[in-house]
Amino acid sequence: MQKITRLGVAVATALATAALCTPSVSAAAHGGGHDRGGDHAVFVQTDNPAGNQIIAYRRAANGRLTQPRAYDTHGLGGVLAGSVADHLASQGSLTYDPRHALLYAVNAGSDTVSVFSVEGDRLALRQVVRSGGRFPVSIAVHDDDVYVLNALDGGSIQGYTVDHGRLHKEAGRNRRLGLDPNATPQFTNTPGQVGFTGDGSQLVVTTKANGSSLLVFNLSRSGAPAHSPVTTSLPGAVPFAFVPNSRHGLFLAEAGTNAVATFTVHRDGTASQDAFAATGQSATCWIVAARDLLYASNAGSSTLSGFRASDHGRRLTPLGNTPTDPGTVDAATTPDGHYLYAQTGINGIVDEFAVNRDGSLTRLGSRTVPGSIGGEGIVAL
Repeated sequence: MQKITRLGVAVATALATAALCTPSVSAAAHGGGHDRGGDHAVFVQTDNPAGNQIIAYRRAANGRLTQPRAYDTHGLGGVLAGSVADHLASQGSLTYDPRHALLYAVNAGSDTVSVFSVEGDRLALRQVVRSGGRFPVSIAVHDDDVYVLNALDGGSIQGYTVDHGRLHKEAGRNRRLGLDPNATPQFTNTPGQVGFTGDGSQLVVTTKANGSSLLVFNLSRSGAPAHSPVTTSLPGAVPFAFVPNSRHGLFLAEAGTNAVATFTVHRDGTASQDAFAATGQSATCWIVAARDLLYASNAGSSTLSGFRASDHGRRLTPLGNTPTDPGTVDAATTPDGHYLYAQTGINGIVDEFAVNRDGSLTRLGSRTVPGSIGGEGIVAL
């Protein structure tokens, strides 16, 4: 525990001079049209405690963000104790569901989730539901199944199904994580993300410093989680955020080691490391993929670290670091992998980048997102 405590203090110190991140979503009048779904848009969550909003941008052909519109989520943002630039200290607080053309946003301060329908770069609020716990921070979707991660009271997950554009809470899909509810500071000791493996058969939760583990719930054919997770302990790693690697793999950002690691999640729920690459930066917490390229956000260094993954993720080749505005947090890439957008929490700015063929990033500009200091949660379409 002493090692984890020292690590939490080190991360907190780094963030005091740079950043961590936070997410959220918003609403509008429902429009007509035949082609539903997001297109050439970037959605940014403010996580403002006075009233959470989603800021919707039109993405121009050159990658620049234009024509911002603000949508209220009808909920409140939240702030974890000890956080600086990332008030939610999580990944996946704003999630797009392409199958149903829906956008899900957490309202951490209200213990709710907002559901928006998406048409192009426009949103329409359809529903606000209870999160099934306290302080929701992350949302995952696969086919018709949605899971929300709640961060406080030891952590919990709550499952939903999607039908006709609405979430339906499943009473038998709530599981408590059993983390220490009194561990401090909150921002390093609350769970970081919930997400599915690529094939949708398993649900993964990162615990950060509160256990420094990967929790894997095997899912039934109906989508219900096992009664308890299989735990893979990663002492000192502080697993924060991940993206899927093929059907049963993960690319994981580790805040404790300031590194990116590749893991295989086995059928029995255990996980084993395949590759490891240090960023050489501070507070490596978030990660995003663009084809075979990975970019990790380093809140303490205000940089993005690039890697090329090869040999099915068993090899990670460093591509160098790119500076951002202060407090690099959550990031998103476009479906074609040509553009990357990084939230920076200290001043509430989104930095715009073009992704070059060699994996380097060319800065295009930046946008100040109103009311989003400390906010996190971003989607690019």
